[in-house]
Amino acid sequence: MKVNKVDHICIAVKNLDEARKIWEPIFGKTKPDDAYIDEPEKIKVARYWVGEIGFELMESTTPDGDVAKFIEKKGEGVMLVSLNVDNTRESMDELKEKDYPFIGGARPFRDCEFAFIHPKKVNGVLLELIDYKWDELK
Repeated sequence: MKVNKVDHICIAVKNLDEARKIWEPIFGKTKPDDAYIDEPEKIKVARYWVGEIGFELMESTTPDGDVAKFIEKKGEGVMLVSLNVDNTRESMDELKEKDYPFIGGARPFRDCEFAFIHPKKVNGVLLELIDYKWDELK
């Protein structure tokens, strides 16, 4: 499997507005480069570009969302690292042949798909594969 780059790093936060006040001065920004709500994933996101790598602050939109569960169990902090690949499904197939377990299947996001490798296989890190092209950065 070929990894193109680290796509983004996600930080789970309790309060997105408060987290923005902490991180925006560090990034030298006054607002996110990309802000969105992903209803199926139950998250509200503020993404900042640090070079070509996304740095995302994620707040759960529901008490039963994965971000809320993560914070309840581990506290706020780094929740996942995402790797950009050419094709999520092909990468999944290749890694499944090497006994990497996935959490569910490929999921849609904008014009791409992403999937999660179970953290038990990768040193406790929730690892995401995503095949988004980021043409808006070109």
